[in-house]
Amino acid sequence: MKTRFALGREYVDFQVPDENLLGLLEVKASNQTLSNGELIKQALAHPIGTPQIRDIIKNKQARSAVIVVNDLTRPTPYHDMLPPLLAEIEEAGIDRSNIELIVALGIHRPHTAEDNLDTFGEEICSNYKIINHDCDNDLVSLGYLQNGMELIINRQVAEADLLITTGLVGLHYFAGYSGGRKSILPGVAARPLIEANHRMMSDPRACLGNYRDNPVNDIMLQAARMAGVDFILNVVTAGRDRIVFASAGDLEQAWMAGVQHCEELDVFSIDQKADIVIAGCGGYPKDINMYQSQKALDAASLAVKDGGTILLIAECSEGLGEETFAEWIEDAACPEDIERRFHDKFELGGHKAYAICRTLKHCQVMLYSMLPDEVVLNMFLQPVEKIQNTIDTLLAHYGSKASVWLMPEASKIAVQAKV
Repeated sequence: MKTRFALGREYVDFQVPDENLLGLLEVKASNQTLSNGELIKQALAHPIGTPQIRDIIKNKQARSAVIVVNDLTRPTPYHDMLPPLLAEIEEAGIDRSNIELIVALGIHRPHTAEDNLDTFGEEICSNYKIINHDCDNDLVSLGYLQNGMELIINRQVAEADLLITTGLVGLHYFAGYSGGRKSILPGVAARPLIEANHRMMSDPRACLGNYRDNPVNDIMLQAARMAGVDFILNVVTAGRDRIVFASAGDLEQAWMAGVQHCEELDVFSIDQKADIVIAGCGGYPKDINMYQSQKALDAASLAVKDGGTILLIAECSEGLGEETFAEWIEDAACPEDIERRFHDKFELGGHKAYAICRTLKHCQVMLYSMLPDEVVLNMFLQPVEKIQNTIDTLLAHYGSKASVWLMPEASKIAVQAKV
């Protein structure tokens, strides 16, 4: 089979013998025809597991509202989501001067005025208070979680008359899925709690597409319940701006509706793992650096046999990317150094280096990119000069019955192996 994968803004061609190919795993197309606005209005009119917003406001006698919103690192179509949501709140009697939007930064950098304008639009920025969450200041304790961690979150969120969270449901490499409960933890939580929660990604159940017995998901969900979330509005998107599914209502039920929709499009059940997985990122900007490209390894690692090989195709035109990630890579003499550092002191950015090392525990990773060979080797990966030659060599190494999965946009899918 001849095929091509995106590489930056270009493409790379190669072929795999049909007798070795198990198949092509790529996102299924959505048949949704409604507009973004229609989907949002439908979701708000028919919430899952709760009354409509106006009835919640009436029952609680709420005089103010806090809406938790994503930051710019999680592209969410707020130009379509926020206007109808805000209109419902105001029509129910809460004055816009008593509505606050809290940006769920986690431990990311604060939004600038320009960031807010790009993310939410001029109309929202001109008429509503937008406040950056600060994971180090203006926090309050809500007690203790089941695992003994103290739940400390943003004060405005904790004291809200009406608490609404908004978000984007999609695959997440250690929480299983984004959206829903993640608006609270890590979104508006204290730094030590966020770091402790991220450190739980070392549990093998904390992986892409898994939420059923995922300890990270369990603690996030408990935190959101304790925070008293009254209502959520979540969407599933295709690309940056097109909404293909929207759900509103109960914290868990509405989020699960989004997860189930994602599972229909993005999750593949396979009968066997492969000796070789050829994984792409989908081109620019998803393969702009290694920090972003790492996401493709998560799905690929679930489809490759122990002792197998992942061939990752990622341009990495801007190098390693995030500063802490690069520092952890450069400082490590072996993968075990990164694992020790991860367990000693969590740092955002370093967790991606740890994720690579987690993959390397059961397979080798080869990388076709623009990165210099020494940089690739420093990540404990094998540099590739020519894709076709490498594929042919791998097929010869694994023998005549070698098996291959192809994943053109591996960061967009999850794999569940039956074996």
